[in-house]
Amino acid sequence: MDVDMENEASGALRRDLTCPVCQNIFSDPVLLPCTHSFCRECLQRSWLFNKKCPFCRELFTEDQAIANRDLKNACDTFVKQTNWTSPPKPSEFSCTLHLKPLELYCELDERLVCVDCATLHSTHRLLLRHSSQHAPLTHELNGKVEYFEKKIDLYGKMRQTLFKTVEYIKKQAGAAENQIKEEFERLHNFLQAEENMRLKTLATEVKEKISNVQEKIFETEEHLKSLKDHLDTLKNELDNEDLPLLMRVSKVEKDCLLVMSKHVGSLSFNIWKSMKDCVHYYPVVLDPNTASPWLALSPDMISMKESLEPLPVPDNPDRFDPCVFVLGAEGYTSGKHKWEVSVGDNPKWILGVCKESVVRKKMFRVSTTGGVWAIRLSKGMYTALTQERTQLPVNSCPEKICVRLNMDKGEVSFYDGLAEKHLVSFTFKLEKGEKMYPLFGPGLQNTPMTIVPGKVKIHTS
Repeated sequence: MDVDMENEASGALRRDLTCPVCQNIFSDPVLLPCTHSFCRECLQRSWLFNKKCPFCRELFTEDQAIANRDLKNACDTFVKQTNWTSPPKPSEFSCTLHLKPLELYCELDERLVCVDCATLHSTHRLLLRHSSQHAPLTHELNGKVEYFEKKIDLYGKMRQTLFKTVEYIKKQAGAAENQIKEEFERLHNFLQAEENMRLKTLATEVKEKISNVQEKIFETEEHLKSLKDHLDTLKNELDNEDLPLLMRVSKVEKDCLLVMSKHVGSLSFNIWKSMKDCVHYYPVVLDPNTASPWLALSPDMISMKESLEPLPVPDNPDRFDPCVFVLGAEGYTSGKHKWEVSVGDNPKWILGVCKESVVRKKMFRVSTTGGVWAIRLSKGMYTALTQERTQLPVNSCPEKICVRLNMDKGEVSFYDGLAEKHLVSFTFKLEKGEKMYPLFGPGLQNTPMTIVPGKVKIHTS
């Protein structure tokens, strides 16, 4: 009888030390203002879904839960004296709050719940997890799973694209760095050669001047020796034949010095003026971020030709694809602009200008109605790309095409660059602030199309 009473007392004590949420002995118990206690972890999980006491539904804030040390000590003592073993952790199909099977499905919240969670969904429609009523919901959930799987796949591909973009940016930076270093090395070499030449010229003149002066010194000493012999005579009467000597000595004193102005006068300007022969100015450079994947541009961005296979470039919004075009790097809203393009013997090409909003990501008819003002060579025929297509009367095959753009007048004209013969002119109207860009379509040819350097002139006043 005493043993039964002891077991009953132990059972009552265990119930008092049991968390009402997880039904296990309290672990790190906390006390709420409503005097109910729970495991700290159980209360934190419950608080994520409901800001009320899981037992009496009284509202509380997270910072109001305080550690219940006396209850924790009592639980520790009970576990040691009874060798209490905690039940196994819940599976993925068990409620993390009540550790019971997820047998119900809430239509409103669209998630599985246990029977003890039903009180939190009293106004919701609950279905048995394996009931026939749940079949349409399972189909709907499968559809959502498929949707999210596609989303995950899409974001995975986007992630790979972004990584490739980073690598391409690094590749661009490396190419730009090499080009900058090569250009500065070329200029350094020019300046070094210019410096060496000027120092050599200076050294040569110094040597010549010193040699001339030394000759005059020797000649002067010889004359002084002769003058000493006539010293007595000179005291009585100045010998007229010696006057030319004195004049020559005076002249030597004037011509013996270096011409400093020749060596250091306007030195930096003269060097800069000499540099115009090794420095090239291009009125237009190409924008590689607009180039079709089938176009390979030169490192200095002034020529383009066909790539035998598509280049691994990012599919950014500005890039032409599938059309084989590339734009100039600078767009114009005002002023007069001129550039020449060497087309060589390419049998097919398109040259002109286009507005900034021209189509980039699909094939389109190149014409003035589509925002492109250009001419074309194809099958031996030169054509103005208007809506109706106008054949141009060209007798010879121009190797250079000159494009003149007058934004203020709204006109673009094309000329045979060598013969300076006018081919055709277009007029256009753009929205205020919209830019006009040089357009290049070299076609799929191995011969590069190249922008001709402009003339560099130095004016002084």
